[in-house]
Amino acid sequence: MRAFAFLKRPVLAGLLCAATLASGPALATQDNQEPDPNFVPHLLQADHLPSVMERAVDQVIRPGYREVAARGGQLSQSLRALCAAPSPEELEKARAAFADTVKAWAAIEFVQVGPVLEDARMERILFFPDRKGLGLKQVQRILAQKDETALKPETLRVKSVAVQGLTALEFVLYGTGAETVATGEGAFRCGYGAAIATNIERTAAELTAAWEAPDGVAHAWKVPGEDNPVYRDASEAATGLLGVLVHGVENVRDQRIRPFLADGLQDGAGRPKQAIYWRSGLTMAAVSGNLAGLKRLFDVSDAGALLPEDKRAVETDIDALFVKVTGAAEALNRPVAEVLSDRNARSQLDVLSVNVESLLDKLNKDFGGAIGLTAGFSFADGD
Repeated sequence: MRAFAFLKRPVLAGLLCAATLASGPALATQDNQEPDPNFVPHLLQADHLPSVMERAVDQVIRPGYREVAARGGQLSQSLRALCAAPSPEELEKARAAFADTVKAWAAIEFVQVGPVLEDARMERILFFPDRKGLGLKQVQRILAQKDETALKPETLRVKSVAVQGLTALEFVLYGTGAETVATGEGAFRCGYGAAIATNIERTAAELTAAWEAPDGVAHAWKVPGEDNPVYRDASEAATGLLGVLVHGVENVRDQRIRPFLADGLQDGAGRPKQAIYWRSGLTMAAVSGNLAGLKRLFDVSDAGALLPEDKRAVETDIDALFVKVTGAAEALNRPVAEVLSDRNARSQLDVLSVNVESLLDKLNKDFGGAIGLTAGFSFADGD
């Protein structure tokens, strides 16, 4: 089975069809014209794709997962130290390690294809959104019942993914009753947190190993071909890379900003408790990390090299938007409730939201269209 896991098959079919729909210089639509079998999209005539994919893998994805594994190891160590000698000081160290892990994961979270989708690894590290609060209720039940099976990483791993990732650990460290973790009274809660941290560390190590394997997914990304289980040709590889960028920005818009922005509320206060990491105050740090990671992927891979010379202005526009959104998110790096209640900060947040939308549109339509991958098709909404 082909590993275009960031898209549903009907969507992928549309993307690949869009990559070849053209007649002469103009892209054709599926409704009024048959594809020209002699048409070769710009991308297939370019020599840049192998180096673009190599940089994406070797300079962005692999180092990103290594960083998550390293931070996960430090997180696990800090939780064990806290459990062994509970104190307010050790709790603060554990919370700092948690923040570092959140930021490391945010920077590579855009990779929603390949090994991260196997064995529910993505959800094991971060289960979000929890729309009906079912995951939170499961975490609270474990704490209330002092479920001993949650204290061992091996038995915790077979439970719901909602109780074994960063959002579960956030509740342990910041939720109701978290202050007990700094005392002997919170021994069970701390032990549960340590088991979560260990599982995060192990899952990150699995992802690192999968991307480091010489004949694994990294090789498949770099060397498209008929025998490649991921990408058969350059067009599919470019579709995959652009899809990662587009869906990464879309995720920031739909899963990170929109749930708490709530434009329709009359008081303009939004819904801060719908935001990711609202308890720890790391909402905007995560948004900033998401956007900075996507910017790094675009810049370091030199994805703009895939554009024809007469379309290089698209790269400039995208870079400018990335600078705007990453800078704005960094400037708003404080608890989301404060951002929403401050009129000036809320205005900046609204501008950030608009610019994220513009960035998504620029990647989806302008960049995709310029390299011959779209024809009356939207990456962003699956039309």
